[in-house]
Order: sequence, then structure tokens, then C-alpha cells
Amino acid sequence: MFRLYLYKFGQFCVLRMSLPLAYRVAGWLSRVHYYLHFRDRRAVKNNLKAILQTEEDVSRLAKEVFKNFGKYLVDFFRMRKTLNKNYVKNRIKIENLRRVQEVLRKGKGGIILAAHIGNWELGAAVMSFLGYSLVAIALPHKERPVNDLFNIQREIWGITVIPTNGTIRKCLEALKENKLVALLADRAFGMHGEPVPFLNKTALIPKGAAVFSVKTGAPILPVFLLRNDDDSFTMIFEEPIFPPSLHPEAVPDDVLSAVVKQYTRVMEQKIREYPTQWLMFREFWIK
Repeated sequence: MFRLYLYKFGQFCVLRMSLPLAYRVAGWLSRVHYYLHFRDRRAVKNNLKAILQTEEDVSRLAKEVFKNFGKYLVDFFRMRKTLNKNYVKNRIKIENLRRVQEVLRKGKGGIILAAHIGNWELGAAVMSFLGYSLVAIALPHKERPVNDLFNIQREIWGITVIPTNGTIRKCLEALKENKLVALLADRAFGMHGEPVPFLNKTALIPKGAAVFSVKTGAPILPVFLLRNDDDSFTMIFEEPIFPPSLHPEAVPDDVLSAVVKQYTRVMEQKIREYPTQWLMFREFWIK
């Protein structure tokens, strides 16, 4: 329950602070997190070494990752208070929003593919605020009260949350209704991902997006909400990935693997561009 009380206290505080003050406090707590949590610090440093292929300046950049994670939590806890028309107009630059309609015109729904980079939670809320019906697949937290706290934050914006252990039927229903299904695709939980080259090593990448896309015909739309230097954001809708036309009951493994590699390259490019915004506190390379 300690983690729940910590999050609730953090939420209580940031909702009553100005945004600059909340960021400063988050920055201080992030430094504490960096120095006290050896395992997280080691994972972030090793991830940065894999991205950059050097050990130069890794400690400084790792501190930036922790700082950005603190800001991510501030934005997440504040979004029910701050997200409105003026916030979107003044603090979020949106690139290629037309691609959402391009995907939905197919009538098969769409798969919003994101990664643990920038602020994916705020990005989902922004999409819902813009009027898009969104179903989000989320890994349940080990502690149910913490899980409920996070889901309430998401559901305030009309986002339907589906736990990873109950995804298939509900996601298929959402796609049939021409809705958008959102998921994070840069880390597979367990050993059921697709082994692919990722950031100079081999990693298991979730293949759920590829399976849903090929079996239903729903295009995959990579979307990233990235932090700018002034703490505003840029929301980027990348080129859609359209699945090949195949019988859904007979999808060769090499076709699924090709789709996984396509969206892995998109995520890889963004992580290389914004390495300190990749908020990954685990090592998951298989070699």
C-alpha cells in the first residue's frame, strides 16, 4: 500500500502546485530516485549505452531520463485539471492528424501504436479529447488500488481500459465498431514476443499489434507525444502501416514477423532521436 499512498500524495501535491513548481519538486524527487534505486539506474544506463553505442556522458543522460519520468507523472496527475481546448492549442503541436481519418476511412478500426517514450498517457487523453473513441490495452499493476488509481485517471477522458489478460475479444469488438485500439509495443511481458533487432541488440517485441492488424485488416498508426525543450509537446502521427490482404485464418509467421519489424523500426527511430525520453527502467535484451 506504500506505493498507493505515495502516488496519492504526489497527485494531491501536484494538483495544488503551479506547473513550474511541480516540475521542480519532481526534478528533486527524480534525483533521489536516481541515487537510491541501483537497479533502475543500471537498467537506464545500459539502455542508453545500447542506443548510443558509447559510455560517454551516459550518467548525465540517465539523470535526464529520471527527470523526464518525474515530469511524465506530473503531467499524468494534472491532466484532468489542465487538459482543455486552450491547453491543446497552446501547448501541443499536432502533426499529421489527418492520418487518423485516413485509417478510419477503411472502416476496420485502427491500432494506435505507441511506446514508453514522451508521455503516452497524456497522448491517449489528448486523442480522446479530440473526439476519437479510444480503447487502451494496459498491463495491470500488481497492487489493485494503484491500478484503480491509474485507470480512473484514464477513464475520466472516456478511455476504455482493457487489461492485457482480457484483450482479444474486446479488442476485436472495438475494431469491428471502427474504433481505435491503443497499445504500447516496445516491451513484451513474458517470452511471447517476436525476437527482432532493436537498438543494436535483439529484443522480444510484442506482436499483438501485428496479429490484430493482419487478422482484421485494421491499419497500424504509430503515434508519439514528445516533450519539447520548453515542456510543451509535439504529437506526431507517423505513416500508417497497412496490413497485407490475407485470409485471417492462414497468416504465415513470416508475414507477422515482417509487420513487427516495420513498427519496431519506427519506434527505434524515435527512441534514437529522443533517448532521454525513453522511460524504460528495465533491461529486456535477449542477446
